Amino acid sequence: MSALDHVDLELLAALSADPRATVVALAERLGLSRNTVQARMARLERAGVFLSYERAISSSALGFPIEAFISVIVRQADLPRITAELTKVPEIVHAHGLSGQVDLLVRVACRDTQHLFDTDARILAIEGVERTETSLVMGEVISHRVAPLMELARRET
Repeated sequence: MSALDHVDLELLAALSADPRATVVALAERLGLSRNTVQARMARLERAGVFLSYERAISSSALGFPIEAFISVIVRQADLPRITAELTKVPEIVHAHGLSGQVDLLVRVACRDTQHLFDTDARILAIEGVERTETSLVMGEVISHRVAPLMELARRET
């Protein structure tokens, strides 16, 4: 997709401020026609701008109040297979490939510390996983956000 223009950024800011806004409400807020908003939304969706439409659900509310980041070091040749194996571990809520000394950073949600210990052991048991290091999440200090990036992009256009 080509660079986002000013109208795209305004539309994304409006959606960020009110994710439940209807196309009609967005059109009114931005002073655009309903068809223009629908067309731009469709183009942005085709371009992969929208990551997810699912609601974020608290793992604590599901009975998994303990969260941790597990740094995983693997044999590089086994990385694709290990990644496939990790998708079978239901406690893993996010995983990222990294550069540097750690290969993967995995975020897990568990019932208690014993469950966390067992989850870490299951990850370590995957052939090709050489080592893990676990850090307990004490609290989220900055939630996922893109509004500051959108503001920066708007200033730069």
